[in-house]
Amino acid sequence: MGQTDTAVVARRTLVVIGIVLATAAVLLLAYHTRQVLTWILVSALFAVALHPAVGWVTRRGAFGRRWLATLLVFLTAFALLGGLITLFVVPLAREGAQLIDNFPQIIDDLRAGRGPVGSLVERFHLMEYAENNADRIRDYAAGLGAPTIALLGSVATGVAGVVTIFVLSYLMVLEAPKVVDGFLALFPERRAEHIRRVGHDCAKTVTGYLTGNLLISFVCGTLTFVTLLIMDVPYAGLIALFVGVTDLIPLVGATIGAIVASLAAFTQSTTAGIVVVAFFVLYQQLENHLLQPVVFARTVQLNPLTVLVAILLAVELAGILGALLAIPVAGILQILARDVWDTRHGRPKAEPTVGEERVPVTGDEAERAHSAGAHAVHAAYAPAETPVTRTGTSA
Repeated sequence: MGQTDTAVVARRTLVVIGIVLATAAVLLLAYHTRQVLTWILVSALFAVALHPAVGWVTRRGAFGRRWLATLLVFLTAFALLGGLITLFVVPLAREGAQLIDNFPQIIDDLRAGRGPVGSLVERFHLMEYAENNADRIRDYAAGLGAPTIALLGSVATGVAGVVTIFVLSYLMVLEAPKVVDGFLALFPERRAEHIRRVGHDCAKTVTGYLTGNLLISFVCGTLTFVTLLIMDVPYAGLIALFVGVTDLIPLVGATIGAIVASLAAFTQSTTAGIVVVAFFVLYQQLENHLLQPVVFARTVQLNPLTVLVAILLAVELAGILGALLAIPVAGILQILARDVWDTRHGRPKAEPTVGEERVPVTGDEAERAHSAGAHAVHAAYAPAETPVTRTGTSA
């Protein structure tokens, strides 16, 4: 008997060691391939966001051919993205050329203490500091060569990433039905139907968040551009583009953009600065109490604490990209956790829950559902269109 116990302990020890080594190997592989894994994750999110549009075009205007619908949707998305970029690039190019032309005059104003920026330079004796530390500044400028080369490498990597994400997203959308059907074929019919419903919830969350966030950021950037243009703030297009991009970052993005835009407006005039600050205060109230509830209420149902924790963890893991993807990933995890909880307590829903008002199940109802045994299991995996009736309630 003692030898048997020893053999069991040894076997379990080997199993534990094997699991630990396998986990370490997977984590090491994930670390060394984190760039590619990030591209795959972003591609999957974009594929999920564009999947409903591809399905609609397939049914309505692509003669039932999915490859044609996928191509049309991606070309349309690419054209819209190119159009939005053009709307900002043209003013940016014009303002960049204007900045280069005015650069000598700007330097003269700084030296003479003219203009708002020149007054600040003169008040804080910044020019004297620059003259007294000319050698240090020159050495610092000479050391910018290496970061510039690194920046060019990052730009090349970014371009390669965009192309890779575009191709991966296209292939994911094109092959999605085959992949999903092949995966669900591994499970019994009722469980496969349940997995399909949970996947529908996750897809709806991602689609709603991505499209809603892009829409809100576009509104923010456009209104900022109009406000800065009215107040005659220079480089309004560049600042508005920055504000629109930072607004994609949850919670803190709008504040960062507002600070930069307000400082730029104050360099133009005090009146412009006050007007821009007032605009952002009013817009923030509009976004928080109207735009975000309307766009996100029926898709991403997360409380502020969950959002903040998700963003902090995501930023630590993946930087700015993590902040952008934190909320949809947290929403998916919430759906999965809720489904596991409901299933374990004998009260799974037969319909997708995203966008619905969830009605708590009372203790008596839960007890009756639990005692129903096989009937409760059957209700858990019943098709969505089949009504499932319980005592006192109806699904």
